[in-house]
Amino acid sequence: MALLNWSDRYSVGVKGIDVQHKGLVDTLNQLHDGMMKGQAATVTGPLLMRLVDYTAKHFADEEKLMAQTKYPALTQHHAHHVELTKQVEEFVGRYDRGEITLNVQLLNFLRDWLANHILKEDKEYGPWLNQHGVS
Repeated sequence: MALLNWSDRYSVGVKGIDVQHKGLVDTLNQLHDGMMKGQAATVTGPLLMRLVDYTAKHFADEEKLMAQTKYPALTQHHAHHVELTKQVEEFVGRYDRGEITLNVQLLNFLRDWLANHILKEDKEYGPWLNQHGVS
């Protein structure tokens, strides 16, 4: 069972960004699946690193599109990205130091972080990008 199911409500109306969001959801679901199957010890590290790396690339891609279209809230959106990245990196650091294990709390944080960011901040820029030729 997936931790987060992709649906059209998560679409920001920009195909490339939606594909990246689906990739983030897929990685989160793989983490959840590994934990549910008792494979957390073998899959968590690589999947967490993939999530961090993919998120960094995704944020950079979003911000590039926003800069190209002169999105007026780019500065605020970038600040959200910085804060979200910091939170995820703190979790990964704690995991790497053995302070925490992959658990429901961590997965729920990641799920809520991803879903809320898409539904709140990302949904705001979709129409702007579309109006400026990005679809």
